[in-house]
Amino acid sequence: MKNSKTVLIAPLNWGLGHATRCIPIIRGLLAENYTPVIGSDGIALQLLQKEFPELETITLPDYQIEYAKKGKNFKLKMLKDSPKILKAISEEKKIVKKLVKKRDFCGIISDNRLGVYSKKVPSVFMTHQLNVLSGNTTWFSSKLHQLAIKKFDECWVPDVADKPNLSGKLGHLKKHSFPIKYIGPLSRLHAQELPIVYDLMVILSGPEPQRTMLEEKLFEEVKHFDGKVLFVRGKVEANQERFQFLNCEVVNFMQSDELVKAFNESEIVLSRSGYTTVMDLAKLNKKAFFIPTPGQFEQEFLAKRLQKQQLVPTATQAKFSIDQLERVKDFKGLSQFNYEEDYKDLFSLFQSE
Repeated sequence: MKNSKTVLIAPLNWGLGHATRCIPIIRGLLAENYTPVIGSDGIALQLLQKEFPELETITLPDYQIEYAKKGKNFKLKMLKDSPKILKAISEEKKIVKKLVKKRDFCGIISDNRLGVYSKKVPSVFMTHQLNVLSGNTTWFSSKLHQLAIKKFDECWVPDVADKPNLSGKLGHLKKHSFPIKYIGPLSRLHAQELPIVYDLMVILSGPEPQRTMLEEKLFEEVKHFDGKVLFVRGKVEANQERFQFLNCEVVNFMQSDELVKAFNESEIVLSRSGYTTVMDLAKLNKKAFFIPTPGQFEQEFLAKRLQKQQLVPTATQAKFSIDQLERVKDFKGLSQFNYEEDYKDLFSLFQSE
């Protein structure tokens, strides 16, 4: 049996979702007496350094993911950026190989970082995308992703295996040739009984330039909102900054404790329809309105699916106007599944000979 209980956990820096859903996993590792070492880059790494200042961190290569300015060019932009992404994956493979030689890791957890694994150490790939939606190339992008997942010892899906579930066809395959564990929806947040302070909470995240484009649009729209607004810009910077803008209290970022309070004090949440946000709002039993990132097939799929289920209304970025928030009252809102995490069992992979 290995003596070391050091685990490398490495989320992709694509918005903040991959980093924030690793927070409960890191907390679980600490509770089970493991020593997490965090590997990432950019705002994902900055966020986790603020959450866990006592933990060791390693800077991994930047995938340099940027969204297209126009949704219809999303796929083309990703294709154009693929050499940069492949180069980063190749570089992180080399870094991990050196780390494994030098350090006594008992496990590796990669959240969508394709080069963070080792044949010498039990390696887990965490994703909600067993199918990668890309329009008419979905079959091809899904097969490529599944081939990459096969290089890992296990695949952890933050959802439940049966229906009802949150991810639909994204996180469920009819047939699969690698070990899949459904670990339940992950969220760093929890519901609290608090008085409502804000009529609306706007929370932004995701790669540029789309984050800024939505921010500019919503600053214009909230001028016409009758009520108190909390506007979280999703910009992780050295210092937290707050200012008042008409009926809005604006803050660049919030850490988990502050964010939990803010969510629970808000009547409605307006955000992107990223999967981590969906898991957070389900945990909080919240009513929301979604504006998917233009051209981002996965977010568009989740938003349409949840609207069809009468849970959360949605609108495109181009067509959204603040008066559409009236539709929220006709929808049920998201609610959590009764799922108990068993981290001891989950991490048993890292106790192997």
